[in-house]
Amino acid sequence: MASQEIDTLASALARLPGLGPRSARRAVLWLVKRRTGALLQLISALETVRDTLVECDVCANVDTQNPCGICADPKRDRHALCVVEDVADLWALDRARLFTGRYHVLGGRLSALDGVRPEDLNIAALMERVADREDDNRVDEVVLAMNATLEGQTTAHYIAERLEDLPVRLTQLAHGLPVGGELDYLDEGTLAQALRARRPMTG
Repeated sequence: MASQEIDTLASALARLPGLGPRSARRAVLWLVKRRTGALLQLISALETVRDTLVECDVCANVDTQNPCGICADPKRDRHALCVVEDVADLWALDRARLFTGRYHVLGGRLSALDGVRPEDLNIAALMERVADREDDNRVDEVVLAMNATLEGQTTAHYIAERLEDLPVRLTQLAHGLPVGGELDYLDEGTLAQALRARRPMTG
């Protein structure tokens, strides 16, 4: 039987995404065996994050500075804005280093089932950013990078309707076959989207 303190730590770790009770217990054992090294480093890192992590007032990204590093970067294209559901989506897209503009985090997606309404998301701030037509901050393109789910696409359509009267170009991430994907392993929704988005072959 483990002590109450170890059980408490394992229970706390088990609440993290991707970790169940068994994985959490293994992590605790690994940390206990390395308590003079890895455990102390983890404690220090967690304390630093606790004391320095803030939400960006501009885009709602999470960083150790406000505005965040992306919003403060003068090399970023200030005229292109990518709208994402969550901070994890922002980090995933930015890791690819293909989008050179700035981001806007909604903080979720519309869902009638879960009671998430437009006012529950960061949509009003998005409208303000896009409506700002000053040269330094003028947004010319809004990329709707919602997840390919019913709720994600509902959110994208809602935002598109809200922005249709503003002089911006609206684009959306393409959905379809992933690179390296085999048809036999893909779900019907992905295959249907790939068929709808088919295009002529070029030589």
